[in-house]
Amino acid sequence: MELKDIKAIIDLMKKNSITEFELEEKDSKLRLKRGIASGSIAAQGDEPTPVSSLPYLAPVAALPVAAPAASAPTNTGEIDIKSPMIGTFYRSPSPESAPYVDVGTEVNAETVVCIIEAMKVMNEIKAEMKGVVTQVLVESGKPVEFGQALFKIRPT
Repeated sequence: MELKDIKAIIDLMKKNSITEFELEEKDSKLRLKRGIASGSIAAQGDEPTPVSSLPYLAPVAALPVAAPAASAPTNTGEIDIKSPMIGTFYRSPSPESAPYVDVGTEVNAETVVCIIEAMKVMNEIKAEMKGVVTQVLVESGKPVEFGQALFKIRPT
């Protein structure tokens, strides 16, 4: 990953008030955290530390991670479709278009349920399971975090 990419991620974090970011690629992993270091107390009105004075964050070796798309069933039998990245959540391909899915929509593993925009790239998110949408948990145009629940699905 190049320095300009890391700077773009930092800008995206600032713009969307995101405090933590994690990115895994084939052979590397990058984790960024913003805010006050643990153990320190900030006085009211303190300015955040400028990015230029933060220590260099080197990529670390990637660890095997389970796919974050679906969580274990809750006591209601519903499964969450979770965000695989941080970015901006969109329910439809354009503002004029109908949403990909609504409550009551039957989906299968290949059904696109939403788009998450990250670094000017539109990423289609698929249901990855067969079921019926029971809840839409995020409003279109709002920022989402890695692992945040987007939809609830009742498996069929």
